[in-house]
Amino acid sequence: MAKLREEYKNFLEDIEKNLKNKEDLEYIRIRFSMFVDKVIDEMDMLVEYKEQKMNEIEEKQKEIEEKMSKMQQIIDNIEKDIYSDEGFDFEIICPYCDNQFVIDVDENKTEVECPVCNNVIELDWSGDLEEDSNCSGSCAGCHGCDEESEEKQEDNNKPIQDENKEENNDDDM
Repeated sequence: MAKLREEYKNFLEDIEKNLKNKEDLEYIRIRFSMFVDKVIDEMDMLVEYKEQKMNEIEEKQKEIEEKMSKMQQIIDNIEKDIYSDEGFDFEIICPYCDNQFVIDVDENKTEVECPVCNNVIELDWSGDLEEDSNCSGSCAGCHGCDEESEEKQEDNNKPIQDENKEENNDDDM
């Protein structure tokens, strides 16, 4: 604004030097002052409008920051619930004695001992639920292969039992 005032003073001095008629000089001075007043009023209105908009933006920013702070608190609480200092608990059912117990999740741990039967249980943290295709069916713990073997044995035993009945019936005669 200081530059604008300085330029205004220079403009009036220049006009005074170059105009000889005092009436014309006074008219130009008044008319130019009215014009400058209008320009300054418009600039003041523009500055006031911009200040009002900036204040509105600052208020909205405060509201957003408050909401984000509340959301962060909620997220922190959820995170504390999920990732507590106690670690994760993982439920295990012993395949040997069906004892159910809880261990802390530790992906570096590859096996755990059952607290009841003291058998070692291998841990697979990969989440791959596919059964091992190399299963020999001779383990004592999984019961999966044994059930299939028992069904096959039962199927194999049925004809033998039927033959035995026929033999017994033949002996009765």
